[in-house]
Amino acid sequence: MREFVFQARLPRVVFGAGALQHLPREIDALGAKRALVLSTPGQAATAQRLLDLLGPRAAGVFAQAAMHVPTATARAARDEAQRLGADCAVAIGGGSTTGLGKAIALETGLPVIAVPTTYAGSEMTTMYGLTESGAKTTGRDPRVLPRCVIYDPELSCGLPFGITVVSMLNAIAHAAEGLYAPDANPVIDLMAEQGIRTGAAALLRLQRDPRDIDARGDALVAAWLCGTVMGNITVGLHHKLCHTLGGSFKLPHAEVHTVVLPHAMAYNAAAAPHAMRRIAGALQEGAVLYMLLYALMILFFSYFWVATQFNELQIADDLKKNGGYIPGVRPGQQTSEYLHKAMSRITLAGAIALTIIAVIPIMLNAELRIPYAVATFFGGTSLLIVIGVAMDTMNQIESQLIMRHYDGFLGPRGRRLRGRRSY
Repeated sequence: MREFVFQARLPRVVFGAGALQHLPREIDALGAKRALVLSTPGQAATAQRLLDLLGPRAAGVFAQAAMHVPTATARAARDEAQRLGADCAVAIGGGSTTGLGKAIALETGLPVIAVPTTYAGSEMTTMYGLTESGAKTTGRDPRVLPRCVIYDPELSCGLPFGITVVSMLNAIAHAAEGLYAPDANPVIDLMAEQGIRTGAAALLRLQRDPRDIDARGDALVAAWLCGTVMGNITVGLHHKLCHTLGGSFKLPHAEVHTVVLPHAMAYNAAAAPHAMRRIAGALQEGAVLYMLLYALMILFFSYFWVATQFNELQIADDLKKNGGYIPGVRPGQQTSEYLHKAMSRITLAGAIALTIIAVIPIMLNAELRIPYAVATFFGGTSLLIVIGVAMDTMNQIESQLIMRHYDGFLGPRGRRLRGRRSY
């Protein structure tokens, strides 16, 4: 029998096309009179639209929200709210703007109304994060939970499909971790599975038509479900890695989630087979899309890793300084271009090979109905580990044979190694 404790922590939700028009009503419901509108610099025009909608209820705009909520930005927003005499905040945008609203609420207790335009899902949680000197600190506090969330699909119709994908995978990551969280429960399991299923199906439809209002609505439903899951569970390895990497290196949050997600799931797969089966079942309707996205993430990560580790300009410069050169290629710029072209080709071949190895278990599970726990032995990280261990073992054996002057290896014919002979 499964034991659990569940206490829902949920804000009021207003959902529907054109739901933004209800914002004045929701401010009145809070008993507030002057709302400070928060946004990023890129959404300042949308923030101005809210000012026009609110009329005398508007106190002003703070359009300086930034990724990972720098503490300096949070203090500036708090001071602006106090200067303007604001008694509530309206955060319109993605996770960065919602996070800024939470930072203000953490210090002042100011009620927040969130108006998401992406699928981050953080508007449904008591989690907050602040970054200072390259270190990101996260925590939970009931004061930061928005009092109301307005989901209006019309606000996300112009979201580019690339951002839509990474933002939705950010939301799906919340649900995926919820399925193996130590404090999960049957309600959370159902919401997580439905959130993944709805989000994956919405992506498939938005790939065909990014302005499909019904698909945008389903995507927001998925974000709502997945965000609710994260707000009621203890986050695991995936989220801790993403917060650490994003805060330390100022990496975009949704993209980091997208890159880390398959690796975190692969690491936890053996320990949480039931959760992996539920995730696979939820994605089954969009299995082709899932494999495509998975393959694209591996290709992206391969090029991303090479870009961070291989600096052809520096290598070309070092060669030139030390008198080295590549035959037939002039030192300097031509050497750099040659190295870039060669590394791109090598990376492409390696990335394709990694992708094929990684999707083998998924294909075996989807097409041949082989249990995922068994299929992982024929591909993915398991196959790479087996090959790596086998190659290392062979190298160790060869080293020992050479050290002991053995005459040949693997039989008298077709010898791989020839040792010294005693005459």
